[in-house]
Amino acid sequence: MQLKEIIQFLEEKAPLSLQESYDNSGLICGHPLMEIKGAIICLDSTEKVIDEAIRHGYNLVIAHHPIVFSGLKKLNGKNYIERTIIKAIKNDIAIYAIHTNLDNVIHGVNAKIAEKLGLLNCRILSPMKNKLLKLSTYVPEKEAESVKEALFNAGAGHIGNYSECSFSTNGEGTFKGGDNSNPVYGEKNIRFKGTEIKVEVILEKHKQSNVFQALKEAHPYEEVAYEIIELANSWQESGAGLIGELPEETDTLKFLKSLKTKIKTECIRYTHPAFKAAKKIAICGGAGSFLLEDAKRAGADIFITGDFKYHQFFDADETITIADIGHYESEQHTIELLGDWLSEKFPTFALRLTEINTNPINYL
Repeated sequence: MQLKEIIQFLEEKAPLSLQESYDNSGLICGHPLMEIKGAIICLDSTEKVIDEAIRHGYNLVIAHHPIVFSGLKKLNGKNYIERTIIKAIKNDIAIYAIHTNLDNVIHGVNAKIAEKLGLLNCRILSPMKNKLLKLSTYVPEKEAESVKEALFNAGAGHIGNYSECSFSTNGEGTFKGGDNSNPVYGEKNIRFKGTEIKVEVILEKHKQSNVFQALKEAHPYEEVAYEIIELANSWQESGAGLIGELPEETDTLKFLKSLKTKIKTECIRYTHPAFKAAKKIAICGGAGSFLLEDAKRAGADIFITGDFKYHQFFDADETITIADIGHYESEQHTIELLGDWLSEKFPTFALRLTEINTNPINYL
């Protein structure tokens, strides 16, 4: 199997356009046309993980964190980043990272944490904005349904839990084809007047190319009239963090103690419980302190994340309980998530969840 097939699948699940501006998700090294013999899935693509791939004869490492965040000006092995890249290239091993784009999809990193905690009725804590478009096009009445069907099949018309969403209005269209035209309706150099349907659908920006291609292939006219408007609407299926509910209200301290087992962490740093019992739980894999106010506004009883600094704990202000479970600990289940996805999509593909614990932090 070529690497590009795996990349295409992963980027359908978590489009690169959803990564944060500072991020470097995608193919770090390697070529899309490489024949892949097997893949190691990990959180961090360290030298030890590359050694693990070599040991098992695999030539792809799929990591959550990009080993390269900023540009490399030299490759002489002076630090672990350069040594890892050099070793991967020497051994013809590709490295692919799927980071904040995986954080920002509703079925991604945070969904796996929610599954471990048994949360129900989950939704995005801080939805993304400016990621949606509205497409309007004008279609002869009898072809309107077939054009809509093509747009839906290309991924347009999704709003939350609903699909095939559109709005149509009737109107009168006119056009006059020139000497070099080949009109489907009417004749050259004579103005044609007929009933047309204005079809409007919403689509995600990353689907724009596929939807436009489908529109042009399905539309009967030589020249397709359409309008694109960028929407400021929040996109409920993409964004940072997640909030859900426990099946039943639970004693806060009892729940916090259960986290150690459910999340597999040796240490939880937490603020004094704001409430004796908890029901609504906000979560964010990795460093999520920037979402504290969002968690408060959403009415969360507990906010679970990693990398809170000392003074940030004061911001709980007895209105919410902060539970810092650690950066690695909050994201470690991402390995299982990616493994499940790839195993289901490519059941005969050689896949291995890393046996290397790449957490740089130890506890006594």
